[in-house]
Amino acid sequence: MTAGRGIGHLVCGRRAKWLVLALWLVVLFLMAPFAQKLMDAQDNDATSWLPGSAESTQVLEISRDFRPEQIPAVVIYARDDGLTARDRAQIAEDVGRLERLTDHGVRGAETRGPAYDRPADSRAAQVYVPITMDEQGWDRIAPAVDSIRDVVGEGGAGLAVHITGPGGTSADFAEAFEGIDSTLLLSAMAVVVVMLLLTYRSPTLLLVPVLAVIAALFTAQALIYFLAEHGGLTVNGQSAGILTVLVFGAGTDYALLLVARYREELRRHEDRHEAMALALHRAGPAVLASGATVVLSMLVLLAAEMNSTRGLGPVAAIGVAVALLAMMTLFPALLVIFGRWIFWPVIPRFGTADPTERGVWARMGRRIARGPRAVWVATALALTVCSLGLIQLRAEGISNADAFTGKPDSITGQEVSERYFPAGSGSPLVVVSDRAQAEQVARTVAGTPGVVPESLGLPPGTKPVFEGKVLFEATLTDPADSEAAKQTVERVRDAVHAVPDADAQVGGGTAGVVDMDEAITHDNVLIIPLVLVVVLLILCVLLRALLAPLLLIGTVILSFTAALGISALAFRHLFDYAGESTDFPLFVFVFLVALGIDYNIFLTTRIREEAARQGSRPGVVTGLAATGAVITSAGLVLAGTFAALGTLPMVAFAEIGFAVALGVFLDTFVVRSVLVTALFLDVGPKVWWPHRLARRDGGIAPRERQPQVSRSSE
Repeated sequence: MTAGRGIGHLVCGRRAKWLVLALWLVVLFLMAPFAQKLMDAQDNDATSWLPGSAESTQVLEISRDFRPEQIPAVVIYARDDGLTARDRAQIAEDVGRLERLTDHGVRGAETRGPAYDRPADSRAAQVYVPITMDEQGWDRIAPAVDSIRDVVGEGGAGLAVHITGPGGTSADFAEAFEGIDSTLLLSAMAVVVVMLLLTYRSPTLLLVPVLAVIAALFTAQALIYFLAEHGGLTVNGQSAGILTVLVFGAGTDYALLLVARYREELRRHEDRHEAMALALHRAGPAVLASGATVVLSMLVLLAAEMNSTRGLGPVAAIGVAVALLAMMTLFPALLVIFGRWIFWPVIPRFGTADPTERGVWARMGRRIARGPRAVWVATALALTVCSLGLIQLRAEGISNADAFTGKPDSITGQEVSERYFPAGSGSPLVVVSDRAQAEQVARTVAGTPGVVPESLGLPPGTKPVFEGKVLFEATLTDPADSEAAKQTVERVRDAVHAVPDADAQVGGGTAGVVDMDEAITHDNVLIIPLVLVVVLLILCVLLRALLAPLLLIGTVILSFTAALGISALAFRHLFDYAGESTDFPLFVFVFLVALGIDYNIFLTTRIREEAARQGSRPGVVTGLAATGAVITSAGLVLAGTFAALGTLPMVAFAEIGFAVALGVFLDTFVVRSVLVTALFLDVGPKVWWPHRLARRDGGIAPRERQPQVSRSSE
């Protein structure tokens, strides 16, 4: 038994397989209860998303000294032909009931309003109801808004009633995130089951990877829960949702690639334990390199300024690492325990020929070999043309009105409010200044274009002075999430920072968006090159070459730009999305490069293995023939699991899911199978420079692959 086979037998030996299964059962028994608590550990408050050093974050921290952290819900009453006396009476009655309301942190005693759009013939009124954010934070917003809605009702008889403002919008976001884990779990599982059934054509075999992936997901969720509760790890709805998709997608990919090699060895070895040991020995390095690429790429996100992006890094890395561990231990152990019958009805019999040597991918490789230069040039040009769609990309942020795939009540209420009141009235600026210069700062803010001068004031329940500091609010004339409002924030900041000795800072919802955009721009510039360097180094170590990794990096970048270009066109002209979030390119890049390079790793490691036996160019054709079907299936599974993000009612998730799914599809069917194959065929042995394979044009004669009979019984 070789050392490589010995490592395989540590997992799938005759006794070891039962020990591995027992260990995983113990882990699941201990971890499953904590996995269910991950949603309770999520932190979706503003500070979990904003960069810690941002001015808006500092204002948020300071404002807690003046008052409990609050988020206002705004109740809008409107009648197009004018509010009646009966409407005004109802509004007054509602306000009285709201002032007595204390459910779920509603500070009814601090209710402000009603404020009418006109003194006499009003058509609309709005009432501010603050909601206190305590240790429950995000979790209490939706119940608080429900309590407010129970008081004000749904309107009727021509009177429209909506709940909007930051509280109403946050409640709708919370509702969209509610059940995200179960929704994505069921969606991803459905995709995986269908794709595995089509790939394996076996109703029994598909159960094994599904069970292993679920075990990996529960274990990863439990570990992340412990780190969130006791290790300071920030987990929000975004990272929790992406975790499910990553574990299902990456885990199933690793399973497919291992099964493909196991099938090959089952045709050459009678003993399934020996076959699995060899499969792990030969496919294991590529799978481990693939997993390491994703894990290290995700950990690069720790360098991000955005708290949400920085928190996603370890969450995703843990998920992929656990999926890799499960697929290298539990999954092979289960396959060996079940035996060959698990492949029914297409059971790989000992001594039968490998069908990949005469399949469609073998024929494609031979066709590309006839004129590889023309093939790769034409393919690269086609992808470049697709990349031109980038001119349609609008990754400048998504307003609240455009953030949902549907139209919740808060967005309808926002539109109604903007017709009758200053557009930014629901989300004011928050200004903190030294007491001595407070009046001058207030005059400066009031005189800045884009601010409603008469709106400056001290909110109810706010201390007038705290440790020599003063806090006040101001209303914007433009919608709080608009580009015009962002420009107003910049003007206000420039103006108040110029006031001598004021030490003034500007925060609030719009200021937070400005700081997020700035941090994401920084993250894009820093993280994208770092990920490329990490991936390049891993490829250099794995392939022991320099030219091949550089070519692979180039193809992945081209795949990324083509996917982004096509996606931008689809978002504009097919889905009619208003734009993309500012972190959209970064997330798509990280996922596509980290995950898309997987398929190049699996292809090129097999090409390298075959090149050492039969020469570089024949090795390319054989490598494509041997890996084509399984990598295509793996790509379809990964694309399908990311497409499951489209089941969520939020545009940002739908856009990421679409772009990554499209990129994986392109990488699988075009870049890996055509572009990389043609490049390697055209460059020839020099692709392995500076390794000695670059100087071995012909290689050595291929060995005959005779079945190796094991005396061990099944």
